Amino acid sequence: MIIFRQLFDPESSTYTYLVADSASREAVLVDPVFEQFRRDGALIRDLDLKLVGTVETHVHADHITAAWLFSEECGSSIYISKNAGARGATFYVDHLDKIQFGNRYLEVRETPGHTAGCIALVMDDESLVLTGDCLLVRGAGRTDFQGGNASTLYRSVHSQIFTLPDTCLIYPGHDYRGLTVSSVGEEKAFNPRLGGQLAESDFVGYMDNLGLAHPKKMKEAVPANMKCGKPEDEIDAGGQPDWAPVKFTFAGFWEIEPRVLEEHLDQVQVLDVREPAEFDGPLGHIAGAVSIPLGELSEKCAALDKERPIVSVCRAGGRSAQAINLLRREGIENAVNLAGGMLRWRAENLPVENGAD
Repeated sequence: MIIFRQLFDPESSTYTYLVADSASREAVLVDPVFEQFRRDGALIRDLDLKLVGTVETHVHADHITAAWLFSEECGSSIYISKNAGARGATFYVDHLDKIQFGNRYLEVRETPGHTAGCIALVMDDESLVLTGDCLLVRGAGRTDFQGGNASTLYRSVHSQIFTLPDTCLIYPGHDYRGLTVSSVGEEKAFNPRLGGQLAESDFVGYMDNLGLAHPKKMKEAVPANMKCGKPEDEIDAGGQPDWAPVKFTFAGFWEIEPRVLEEHLDQVQVLDVREPAEFDGPLGHIAGAVSIPLGELSEKCAALDKERPIVSVCRAGGRSAQAINLLRREGIENAVNLAGGMLRWRAENLPVENGAD
């Protein structure tokens, strides 16, 4: 059995795929995006997976890959096509190579045409294929730069994708309309560029007249991705607070463990967003905490010291997470959530004021 997740980057409309073997917990990440490095890493931790590899379906022109970052943090291998011309990968894959994770694998299919180094990745049981930018849902990748060629792409799709079982699910590398998945049978029948009775000449004529502007990030993305995302200088991969050990959650905020907070109380301001009766109730509150109920936070956040880190606290960690979202809307970014809230704080026998024994 596999674990499969489709993740999305809204800025570049890129899909990233996490595929893992449920038995061994080994996983690969396909087309990771730099800006989503923290999010994807949090999901890997939440699911208790070991990232053994990242795979690039091609050298991207619209975003910078997070492959190098994951390699540095997790020790994961970097896979890319031998025809991509990129430097810094661990393995340069060829047609029909297998990318192993646990007892499962993705089979490499060379699908040039969008770029010269495009690959698609077929699940070992042919239940799904990750098509990168060669075949999209009711569309196809552009062919007007990076060694692209419309005739080549037409032949790639028909020989490497349309020969898979009709039931094989297609997961594209991008979508700009909110479409997430299709199937080989659907695209063979209904793709307006490649399906039905459309011939190679029809496709070439279509693609040669798209007239698309180049991606906004192309000048920075392509050179960076030719090095698998390795930067020239040190980089900040997500604004991690440096005042204490914290972790990023898949829900999109930083979180601190109770005992770590206790060690750093003199460096922060604790914001308790429970109702007043809870603040003075049996669970008690952390010494020095500022009490501002969640419903009043937007109008009273000016009372907070924006120069000091804020730790948001509630009963179990839910309302305090929402408080972080409200603070962001007010331009306050240096806030983290207390994991487990006051329930966990008390469970770990940490000191409180006004609490019941």
